[in-house]
Amino acid sequence: MKKFILLIFSSILIISCEKKAEKIEITSEDFHAANDHLTKVMVHDIFSPPVASRVYSYSNIAAYEVMAQFDSEYKSLAGQLTGLDPVPESTSELTNPEIAALVAFYEIGKNLVFSEERLTVKSDSIFESWEARDEQTFKASEAYGLQIASHIKDWMSRDNYSETRTMPKFSVHTEDESRWQPTPPSYMDGIEPHWSKIRPFAINTANQFKPVPPPEFSMEPGSRFHTELMEVYNVREEIAKDEENSEKMAIAKFWDCNPYVSITRGHLMFATKKITPGGHWMGITKIACQKSEADFSKSIYAYTKVAIVLSDGFISCWDEKYRSTLVRPETLINKYIDESWTSVLQTPPFPEYTSGHSVVSGAAAIALTDVFGNDFSFDDDTEVEYGLPVRSFNSFKEASTEAAESRLYGGIHYRAAIEVGLDQGEALGHFIINKLEMTNSQGKLAAQ
Repeated sequence: MKKFILLIFSSILIISCEKKAEKIEITSEDFHAANDHLTKVMVHDIFSPPVASRVYSYSNIAAYEVMAQFDSEYKSLAGQLTGLDPVPESTSELTNPEIAALVAFYEIGKNLVFSEERLTVKSDSIFESWEARDEQTFKASEAYGLQIASHIKDWMSRDNYSETRTMPKFSVHTEDESRWQPTPPSYMDGIEPHWSKIRPFAINTANQFKPVPPPEFSMEPGSRFHTELMEVYNVREEIAKDEENSEKMAIAKFWDCNPYVSITRGHLMFATKKITPGGHWMGITKIACQKSEADFSKSIYAYTKVAIVLSDGFISCWDEKYRSTLVRPETLINKYIDESWTSVLQTPPFPEYTSGHSVVSGAAAIALTDVFGNDFSFDDDTEVEYGLPVRSFNSFKEASTEAAESRLYGGIHYRAAIEVGLDQGEALGHFIINKLEMTNSQGKLAAQ
């Protein structure tokens, strides 16, 4: 009888050991999928570009801080990002850093989106399969991931976001025609007028990269402002001659990235959902990671660096937008030139100067170049899901330049906002990559 019991016990022990020995395979593709899931939820929830950038940053920073505790190549951002204290260390030898990083990522993401259940369904299905393979390792890793997420939540709760939710709306003064006014078809209020009050991640202050003022408002023919207004009008007229085959039309649509597009059908109005400019650049980050076969750690590093420059880029840009509060081209063209004129792209609901897409594209290109190099060619299929073809680029700089130019072709920005915005973003990007010490071997791009 004793032999029989011993045999049963031994069999159970062997089965248990065999179950524990089943390795949980995690790759960089799992992290790409996590960012993709987060993007899809934000598209569904119609997040504004600045708010979306905040979600990307905290989620990726949480994953990065886990990874930096285990991979000696990477350095914690504690003490480097404003207000971020050192994260707790893992106390279990069973902690799997990849699992913990993904747990932290999803936990922060769920805390920041509206449709939490959409992320929960995705993460639960993944985590349950890992737990079934190795419960002890998963539980230890999950506990550490949640511990890091709690630390990040405490840090982000002090970034002034909650306070800005109760601040007053942007006031419109129609007697000053140089000042931004809501635009058709939905005539939305100016979004996030207090975004400059959000705590920056790496730049010192919101106005650290304050650009030169926009050209002085003037409807006098020959003035710089009027000349730039007429350029917007004339480019639209050029595109209208052959919209189907226009390269400028294709560029404008590819880089639209406006989550607020409203479609009117009779008495009905509905929104078409798209990614934000930040979402597009996070998609490019995925493309670069996959092409270069970046491992799990390097992928987190790339996403995190890009997310940080995007967030600070929006803070810097929005600081200027609601300082200059410049009117959009559509408003003036409809009033003075052609009341039936419409831009290629729908005008987004916030002031014109500087161009947000130009600022964050310039910054993101600097960050990606720092990670992957100057002459990194890639095929951008980010917009295929939204019915647009692939576009190819020889470098991140080339892509950022085209993204900036798209705002003129789309009829939503004057040239000054595009060119100054691109410079603003590049300066900000250079500052951040030279300030943050994220790796032990990665070189820094020289400031230009």
